[in-house]
Amino acid sequence: MTPEQMRDASLLELFSLEAETQTQVLNAGLLALERNPTQADQLEACMRAAHSLKGAARIVGVDAGVSVSHVMEDCLVSAQEGRLYLLPEHIDALLQGTDLLMRIATPGNTVSAADVEAYVALMNRLLDPSQIPAPVVAPVFDVSQLLLAPQPQAPQPTFEPPLAAEPAQRPQRRTESGERVLRVTAERLNSLLDLSSKSLVETQRLKPYLATLQRLKRIQSTSLRALDSLGDQLKVVGLSHEAQEALAEARRLLAESQHVLSEQTAELDEFGWQASQRAQLLYDTALACRMRPFADVLAGQERMVRDLGRSLGKQIRLEIEGEKTQVDRDVLEKLEAPLTHLLRNAVDHGIELPEQRLLAGKPVEGLIRLRASHQAGLLVLELSDDGAGVDLERLRRTIVERQLSTEATAAQLSEEELLTFLFLPGFSLRDTVTEVSGRGVGLDAVQHMVRLLRGAIVLEQTGGQGSRFHLEVPLTLSVVRSLVVEVGDEAYAFPLAHIERMRDLQPDDIVQLEGRQHFWHEGRHVGLVAASQLLQRPPSQNDDETLKVVVIRERDVVYGVAVERFIGERTLVVLPLDPRLGKVQDISAGALLDDGSPVLIVDVEDMLRSVDKLLNTGRLERIDRRNRHTAELARKRILVVDDSLTVRELQRKLLLNRGYEVAVAVDGMDGWNALRTEHFDLLITDIDMPRMDGIELVTLLRRDNRLQSMPVMVVSYKDREEDRRRGLDAGADYYLAKASFHDDALLDAVVELIGGAQT
Repeated sequence: MTPEQMRDASLLELFSLEAETQTQVLNAGLLALERNPTQADQLEACMRAAHSLKGAARIVGVDAGVSVSHVMEDCLVSAQEGRLYLLPEHIDALLQGTDLLMRIATPGNTVSAADVEAYVALMNRLLDPSQIPAPVVAPVFDVSQLLLAPQPQAPQPTFEPPLAAEPAQRPQRRTESGERVLRVTAERLNSLLDLSSKSLVETQRLKPYLATLQRLKRIQSTSLRALDSLGDQLKVVGLSHEAQEALAEARRLLAESQHVLSEQTAELDEFGWQASQRAQLLYDTALACRMRPFADVLAGQERMVRDLGRSLGKQIRLEIEGEKTQVDRDVLEKLEAPLTHLLRNAVDHGIELPEQRLLAGKPVEGLIRLRASHQAGLLVLELSDDGAGVDLERLRRTIVERQLSTEATAAQLSEEELLTFLFLPGFSLRDTVTEVSGRGVGLDAVQHMVRLLRGAIVLEQTGGQGSRFHLEVPLTLSVVRSLVVEVGDEAYAFPLAHIERMRDLQPDDIVQLEGRQHFWHEGRHVGLVAASQLLQRPPSQNDDETLKVVVIRERDVVYGVAVERFIGERTLVVLPLDPRLGKVQDISAGALLDDGSPVLIVDVEDMLRSVDKLLNTGRLERIDRRNRHTAELARKRILVVDDSLTVRELQRKLLLNRGYEVAVAVDGMDGWNALRTEHFDLLITDIDMPRMDGIELVTLLRRDNRLQSMPVMVVSYKDREEDRRRGLDAGADYYLAKASFHDDALLDAVVELIGGAQT
C-alpha cells in the first residue's frame, strides 16, 4: 500500500467514526422534531450534523455522502428559516437519509449511484411546497361517525419505511466526553478481572502473618519481663561477675530482637495496608471496565419503536429513564434481544390504533415507558404502556381452544395464573402470523433469556389502562453479592438477590403441619428444610438450640433453609466450574473468600426444585435442635402416624391432655422420616396408609439398630385375629382395635408401655 493509499484509508476510518457520531445526533434530533417540528435547538443540532457530514465527505472524496447530506441540510435549513414545516413525511425521509449516510460511511458496504439519485429526487419533491399538504398538528376524527362505523383495520402505510426497522449491529463509539476508546477483547478483560480478584485475595493472606508477628511480640515482652524477674531473684543468692554479664547480655539481645521485630511488624503492616488498597483499586477499576451505561443497549430502540408504530398506523412515543445506570457488558449484550421483543410486543399488542384510543378517551399518541434502576445489587427494568392491556376473557378462551386447560379449570384461574400462559412456547393471541408477531415465540424467548441471566420477569396489567413488565437481572455476571454460610463445616454462598431474610429460630418457633416442619414468616407458614440434606453434607453436631435459617424466594416459592452458621455478606468473583463436571446439583459456580479458601455458590432455583423432589418422594428429613440434655429432661414424646386427620387429632389431644409431647405424621413414609431424625419414646401407628403402611413401618423400625428397642402400638380398624397376629409378628408391642377404641384404653396402654408423662 502506497503512502497515499494509507492516508486515504486512515481518512475513511475517521469519516466512518464521525458518521457514527453525527448520525446518532440526527436520529435523536429527528425523533424530537417529530414531536415538536419547530424546536429550534434540535433543528440547529441536526443541521450542524448534516453540515459536518457534508464537509467530511467532501474532504475524503465520498461524493455520495456529499449529495445525501447536502439535500438533508437544505431541508433542515428551510425548516429553520420558516419556509418549511416538518411533516411526518419529511421526518421519514430525513431518517432514511441518516441510514443511507451510515451505509455509505461503513467500510465494506456498497451504495449504488441509483440509490443516491433516487433519494435526492425524493428530497427535492418533498422540498417543493406545491406538492406538500398543509401542516396538521394532530389527526382529527369524527367520534360520532366512529361509533356508527365498523371498527377499522390498521391502515397500510403510504410512505416507504426507513431503512432501519431494527437496532443494527453497531461499531465501537467514543464516550460522551470525547475520550479516546481503546478496543480490548472480552477475553483480556475477563483475564484482567480474574487476576485483579486473585491479587485482592492474596493481599488478605498477609493478615495471618501479621497476627503471628504480633503474638511473637507479646511473647518476647513476656520473656523480657520474666528475665528481669529472674535477675532480681538471682541477686539474692549472689551471682558471679561472669553470670551477671551473661544475664545482662541475654537481656540486651532480647530487647534488641524485640525492637527489630516491632519495626518489621510495623513495616509489614503498612505494606499490607497499601497492598490491599492498591489491589482493591485495581479490582474496582478492572470491574468498572466491564460496566457500561444502560443507554448502550437503547441505541436504535427509540427509532425502532417509532418506525414500527408508523408501519402499523400508530403514533407512539418511547420515554426512557435511567440511561446512565451502569450494567455489566455481558448482561447488556444479553438484554438487547429481550428488550427488543418486549418493545415490539408493546407496539403491536399493547398500543391501540388512534381511532380506538380516541373512543377510549385517551390521547392519540400512545406512550411506552422504559425505566432502569439499581436495587439491592440488581438491575430492575420496568417497561409499561398505556394501551388496552390483556383481554383476559379472550385469553381464557384461547387457553381452552388450545386444549391447555379444561373450560371449568380455566374459569377458576386467577389473573396472575392466566397471564403466565402468555410465556408458554408457541402461545399467541394472534390468529394469523404477520411479520411482527403471531408465532408465539416472543415472550417465551424473553423469559428464557432472562432466566439464563439468573433473573426473573413478571407481567401485570390493568384492563383498558395498559400492561407492565417487571424484570430483575444481576448487574453483573462476574461478581455476585452473597451471604456466606457454613454447612457441614464447608462454606456456601447464597446470592443476595434470592434471599428474602435471615432468621434465628427457637425450637418453639417450629411447628408441625401435616407431618412437615414450618415456621411463621410474614403472615404465612413457610416450609423448613435442612441445607445439610440438600447439599449432602453431614448434619451439624452443634448443641445450640437456636436455628440459623436463610429464607429464600424464587418468584412465589418460599422456603427456609437451615444452616449451621452465618459467616457474613461478601462480594464474590464468580469462577465457573470445570465444564467436565457438567451441571452440579444445587450449585452454579465457585469463588474464593478473602483468606483464599474456596466457596460454592448455590443455584437457588435448582435448590428449590430439589426441595420439591424431596417433598414428592417423602424423603424430606426433619430438623431437631433440642440437645440430648434437653431431651432427657423433656416430657416423654410420642409419634402418632395415621392418614386420617380426625384420628390423628383425637389421639394427639388425648395424649397432650395427659402430659405427653406429641408429633404427628400423615403416613408411614412421613413417620419413618420423623423417626430417623427425632427422638421418640413411643410409636402409635395405623396399618392401612398410602406410600408405606404400618406393617412396613414397624418392620423397618425393628431392623434399625438405634430404633429397634422403641415400644410400638398399632391402632387399626382391623380387629380380626389374623390382623392382630400380623401386627404383633411384625414387631408391635400392643394392638388396639379402633372398633373398641375408647379414651381410657389408649391411655392405659400408653402408660403400660412407657409409664406416665413426666420423667
